Amino acid sequence: MTWNFSPQITIPIFELGSTRGRLAVSKVEKQIEIADYEKAIQIAFREVADALAVRSILDEKLKAQELLLSAQQKRFDLTTARYRQGVDSYVEVLLAQQDLYAAQQNLLQFQAARLLNAVALYRSLGGGWKS
Repeated sequence: MTWNFSPQITIPIFELGSTRGRLAVSKVEKQIEIADYEKAIQIAFREVADALAVRSILDEKLKAQELLLSAQQKRFDLTTARYRQGVDSYVEVLLAQQDLYAAQQNLLQFQAARLLNAVALYRSLGGGWKS
């Protein structure tokens, strides 16, 4: 019994250029995917920074609006007491009440904006539903 051993190359010569082309395409695709990933990271950092900046501003406005509401409530109480004593007219009470309601509405709007900002911050940090 005799053994015959001869190495064989099974890659056709004409496919060598095609293989190099596919390699070049895959390298370019890899670079594109890396660039897309870096872009997504930059967008995420920007969204978080923006949400935190808005949150800071909203917190300041919310505190100021709470102080204004407190002042309007005191004004309404004083005006009502003055009306009961006969010092002020009922128009003054109505104006104070109107300003009090406006301050309450503004406070509610700032609170809603604060909650929406919290949702935006949560989503920018990776939480929430996928759309």
